[in-house]
Amino acid sequence: MHMKGNVADATDLIYERRSKMKVIETNKAPGAIGPYSQGYITNGFVFTSGQIPVDPETGDVPEGITAQAEQSCLNVGAILEAADSGYDKVVKATCFLADMGDFVAFNEVYAKYFISKPARSCVAVKELPKGVLCEIEVIAEA
Repeated sequence: MHMKGNVADATDLIYERRSKMKVIETNKAPGAIGPYSQGYITNGFVFTSGQIPVDPETGDVPEGITAQAEQSCLNVGAILEAADSGYDKVVKATCFLADMGDFVAFNEVYAKYFISKPARSCVAVKELPKGVLCEIEVIAEA
């Protein structure tokens, strides 16, 4: 669709772009706790929202960085699975830690799942939702 300079054409163009995007929804990962989705598929890629370590069945957060990293990885995996993708198709991960002192323990868990060693950023942040210790978001091939 070509822009002709009026609002109707711009709205049509936005709709056309959105119609090529698919929202990812699964009950195997925690539901969004705000005005966002678990992820999107568009242009051959999967974009996940950040996954904190909430057990999707109970709503509980496990204790300690090792258990929390494990749950965050499982939640990312569930969204990738719902998108017919997987850990092996991840091209970029962004990891957030509440304490950089947890970096080594976090990496030990992360390495079990992301064996293809995708590009990654890992940063410490002041605070994460629900007071958790880690969060992971990824971009993967669809």
